[in-house]
Amino acid sequence: MHRIGIVALLHESNTFIQSPTTLEHFSADVAIQGSTLFDKFGGSHHEIGGFLDALGWRPQTDLNLPKSQSTNNSATWVNEQAQIEIVPIAAYRATPCGIITAETWETIVKELLEHVRQAMLLNGVLVAAHGAAVSENARDADGNWLARLRALLGKDIPIVATLDPHANLSHEMVAACDALIAYRTNPHLDQHARGVEAAQLMLGILKRQLRPKMVAKLLPMVINIERQSTDEPHLKTIYDLADLQRKDPRILTNSILLGFPYADVAEMGAAVLAVANDQEELAVVAANQLGDALWNAREQMEGVLISLPEAMDQVAKDPDLSQRYCLLDMGDNVGGGSAADGTWIGIALAERKLGPSIVCIYDPQVVQECHAAGVGASIPLRIGGKTDQQHGPVWECVASILSLHEGKFREDRPRHGGITEFDQGPSVVLKCVDSPVTILVTSKRMVPFSLHQLISCGLEPTAFRILVAKGVHAPLAAYREVCQRFLRVNTPGSTCADIHQLHYAHRRHPLFPFERDFDPNTP
Repeated sequence: MHRIGIVALLHESNTFIQSPTTLEHFSADVAIQGSTLFDKFGGSHHEIGGFLDALGWRPQTDLNLPKSQSTNNSATWVNEQAQIEIVPIAAYRATPCGIITAETWETIVKELLEHVRQAMLLNGVLVAAHGAAVSENARDADGNWLARLRALLGKDIPIVATLDPHANLSHEMVAACDALIAYRTNPHLDQHARGVEAAQLMLGILKRQLRPKMVAKLLPMVINIERQSTDEPHLKTIYDLADLQRKDPRILTNSILLGFPYADVAEMGAAVLAVANDQEELAVVAANQLGDALWNAREQMEGVLISLPEAMDQVAKDPDLSQRYCLLDMGDNVGGGSAADGTWIGIALAERKLGPSIVCIYDPQVVQECHAAGVGASIPLRIGGKTDQQHGPVWECVASILSLHEGKFREDRPRHGGITEFDQGPSVVLKCVDSPVTILVTSKRMVPFSLHQLISCGLEPTAFRILVAKGVHAPLAAYREVCQRFLRVNTPGSTCADIHQLHYAHRRHPLFPFERDFDPNTP
């Protein structure tokens, strides 16, 4: 019987944000242990859902379960036919924010490792990691915790981990794991599939059918966040090459790490890796081939930036009023850790009056004021722009209070992040008195991954000509169902797409496009 443990620690840390990530951020999202993992992730589109499905887990409601199999009420779940015991250990996740405090990091990692120790003996561990976590005491935070996990397990227990493609890959991450597998889509719609792939690889290792040899190549280049859509030709050609490599049965998996430019760490930038079956030389060849292809396309990876006035002008000049626009607020990208209370686009829409528009803004103070005033009231408000000075001024307007909401909603379809349950806190829908702009104000920062954020508050997305989503690529999975045209707007903020406006103190040198004339193969 193979005992396979499951652990997760996921955070994308934006080092340009003033607010640190604390234990409260994890507690507000995911901080669970034991069989609660079955309840949280079983049947989900998340990679942990993929782990469970590939290992044969079924929910308690499946009436066809053999009697020999335990249910999700148990601490573990046994699939006797496959000789597998699933051991759910612990999972931690927080919405992207600033650097994780040292106290928070040590508390979570020590707690996670203690749960692993209590679960031993284990034959293998499946890990859901992110790859762009940064803490005050470990800038390569994922390398830090994975290395500590390896030290606890010893060298002989296999670790197979999934990564977000926004990971800033490090040699420490690679050294700690037998195999790393990154999602292959952005928006991230294949998380479940990558979880299945990781679990199948683990089973092959435990059955002694596979001996993974992994090789990574960290490239001295940055892929601008605006260029990180895997659907677009400049990246699709690289992924086509990766898919071609995978047709060779000797190549177990390969990955392209796009990098997370908002983490000021030495590892920041693009990377590739390849895993071959017992043939390290083959993995070297595959990784070099992928790395060379990415490096040779480096100039295509520089951002194509549209200013806010240019975006407003494009919408204004479009005579086809039936075309629905999504304006992607890149400087206030909540999925990249930003404040979520940016006002640049909202104020511009109110001034330009380009048609019915909807903007979402985080402002718990305004939510409180509106709850006190009640539905139907029209009151002067100061909305957003309160977190810092980067994301726009406070938006002063008179608004009518249309409705009040609990702020919880559910998404059943595959969406970026694999999340199904959302909670944006008590929320209010406002209508500007002197412009055609509707504002959904939330009391919690909310990633714009689901149209149910609007629908649950009585808002019909197709009623608007312009929808603003505070993201870059992640919102597309939902918003392309209702929008025909997308404009990625280079707004100021902690996730500004113009990386030359960011001040790095820890990045590598040389690093394209900051430095341009150098040999990538020279140390």
